[in-house]
Amino acid sequence: MKIGKVPESVLKRSILKQIHTKREEVLLGADVGEDCAILAFKEDEAFVMSTDPITGTVQDIGRLAVQITANDIASAGAEPVAVMISALFPESITEEEIRYIMGQVEETCAGLHMQVCGGHTEVTDAVNRPVLTATGVGKVHKDQIIRTGGARPGQDVVVSKWIALEGTSILAKEKEALLLQKFPAYLVREAKNFDRFLSVIPEAATAIKSGVCAMHDVTEGGIFGALWELAESSGVGLEIDLKKIPVKQETIEICNYLDINPYELISSGAMLMAADNGYDLVRALDKDGIHASVIGKVTDGNDRVVINGEERRFLEPPKADALYKAL
Repeated sequence: MKIGKVPESVLKRSILKQIHTKREEVLLGADVGEDCAILAFKEDEAFVMSTDPITGTVQDIGRLAVQITANDIASAGAEPVAVMISALFPESITEEEIRYIMGQVEETCAGLHMQVCGGHTEVTDAVNRPVLTATGVGKVHKDQIIRTGGARPGQDVVVSKWIALEGTSILAKEKEALLLQKFPAYLVREAKNFDRFLSVIPEAATAIKSGVCAMHDVTEGGIFGALWELAESSGVGLEIDLKKIPVKQETIEICNYLDINPYELISSGAMLMAADNGYDLVRALDKDGIHASVIGKVTDGNDRVVINGEERRFLEPPKADALYKAL
């Protein structure tokens, strides 16, 4: 396609016509020539907003853009309502590829009952592959807001499902041919399907009902990065047992083969939480069919320590995600 705005015929045919999910909160949504979206919430509700670019993979880019932004909103205790998509496409893009990406966006929105309420699409020589940035909007009652910085000394640290699910799925898709030289097809296939676990909206809902004090979805930088951010935001220390951090065997095998650290691998699908009684929270999540584990305690001071048997290591601020090393 030629550099510049996506042609209006393509915009109508392959972008706007893909948007079907509607929300009553959206008074003005995506349309030709509209520069803004307009949403209206109730007086006792607060807006929650989050934005994320998807740059690490092209496969499933539309699905990931919406899901990861929805997860951010859920971690604040809010209900995802709408999303705006900014899409930068390379000159090599075809209309069929644009339609496919927008189909992923709409399919994911429909599953989460979110509306695409606007955005921007452009073909540019500034990128050599599609780059999507999703800006999500959610709503929450003002007395039910959950912060990353809500952890307090003495509380338990809980993580839902397993770490590195997103990164493992991406690697299994992007490196499938290489991995099949080492592993049986069933292992690679299962790893690719870890994307079915990426939503943390169910565990957020259960955690809120169970009185969770802090939530943080585990994304770039992996579980080590998320633990640091939770502690830094809360102004507390941590003592974490490495052996209690849940990780799938497929993740361990693939990370070992690609020589990357699974604890520093992008981990959408896992929610990090702090609660007064983490074991009660784990039982509540288990009752709702969600695997979860208590992995440590919140402590006084600033030491953020991970214990592995006799070994003790201190957490550091998040660095480049292990995914980029592998790709």
